[in-house]
Amino acid sequence: MKKILLATDFSERSDRALRRATLLARQFGASLALIHVVDDDQPRRIVEAEQQEAGRLLRQMAATLRDVDGVACETRVILASPFAGVATAVAEMEPDLLVIGPHRRQILRDVFIGTTAERTIRLVHCPVLMVNAAPAGPYRHVLQTTDLSEGSRDALRRLAALEIAGAARSSLLHVFDAPALRLAFSHAMPKDGQEGHLADETRQAALALAGFVSASGLGDVRQIVRHKVTAAQHEILKAAEEEAADLIVLSTHGRTGLTKLLIGSVTEHVLRASTVDILAIPPMGDA
Repeated sequence: MKKILLATDFSERSDRALRRATLLARQFGASLALIHVVDDDQPRRIVEAEQQEAGRLLRQMAATLRDVDGVACETRVILASPFAGVATAVAEMEPDLLVIGPHRRQILRDVFIGTTAERTIRLVHCPVLMVNAAPAGPYRHVLQTTDLSEGSRDALRRLAALEIAGAARSSLLHVFDAPALRLAFSHAMPKDGQEGHLADETRQAALALAGFVSASGLGDVRQIVRHKVTAAQHEILKAAEEEAADLIVLSTHGRTGLTKLLIGSVTEHVLRASTVDILAIPPMGDA
């Protein structure tokens, strides 16, 4: 990782993202670029005032990063709509990683929550790290997720190349469905039959995951299969809590399963509900 881009709105939550970006920059010896987007759909005097103040704050932050943390830093104020400004900065600066915080202000929140979040994550073509927790050091346990698709395979390989996990423990989660059990609620299957069917499905899911890991060359990773009792996003969040993971990795391009995590209300739920950091990463072919 050579270049990290941080989008900030100067909020307390953005400070968390700044601290994580700084830790990563120091870990990898990477440069750091700080951007702030000023909405240009305002009266000119307001835009100019916000632009001037944002430039001053960014310069102060950059000076601190250079003098205290020893991190090379550049700054830029962008006049645009929030989504367009971030997308433009990513296209021009070509960072290895975009770091954001769960912004509270409505105008920036719209960049990352809801339908605009999907556009941002899908279109910037670089991994996006949303920092939800206050950084206390390097990541300790990274929970990767997969739907066993080619897109997911490529994204996980890109994650390995990014090396953001460092020396952290790494687990790979596959949430599987057992359609026949949904019919069991109509008493189409006795309880012992349900249990046996779930055991068979669990074994098949574990074998499929093991084959996926072997064929993908993902190395030594703890493999977890979990039956989708509730919505997929709930299962992933519950798994992250049970496993004490401090980073959840989602592929943004799959064909089945976890694709649903990045569409509509499911994405909104994951981004808003997670108390740990989330890394949304596209396959290498989308870089």
